[in-house]
Amino acid sequence: MRAVAEQTVRVRLASPLDAPHRALIAELDEYLSSLYPPEDNFGLPAEALLAPNIRFLVVEREGEPVGCGAVVLNTDYAEVKRMYVRPGHRGKRLAERLLEALAEQAREAGCRQLMLEAGPAQPEALRLYARCGFALRGPFGDYLDIPNSIFMEKVL
Repeated sequence: MRAVAEQTVRVRLASPLDAPHRALIAELDEYLSSLYPPEDNFGLPAEALLAPNIRFLVVEREGEPVGCGAVVLNTDYAEVKRMYVRPGHRGKRLAERLLEALAEQAREAGCRQLMLEAGPAQPEALRLYARCGFALRGPFGDYLDIPNSIFMEKVL
């Protein structure tokens, strides 16, 4: 029996303005737009992800960007944003690796909590977050308590 070579996976800081990364963000926007009305989509545009308090990461398989995520570093907590893995690459623990890298960015910045907002039409994402140690909580920051928002947190 021949062993199958493991594909190289890398999570790294990147520019959200690079064409392949903009494509990931556009795919995420299209997906979220199919699930929620515009007023319930809280994604940051690529240009906003360049802010000094934001770290944008990509996950690559064999050098190809297949997922992205960002973490907004606030004074007392960090927020996960723009989390996405292309459908054909899901189920390979890439999202877990990406979330851990985002958590590490938050830890390095001195944040003690990692929070996120997701929606009820994304049960796979909600299961992922729970599996990675996130627990339900109430709204935070400027978010309102609306039916299309579920809030979660993880102590770092």
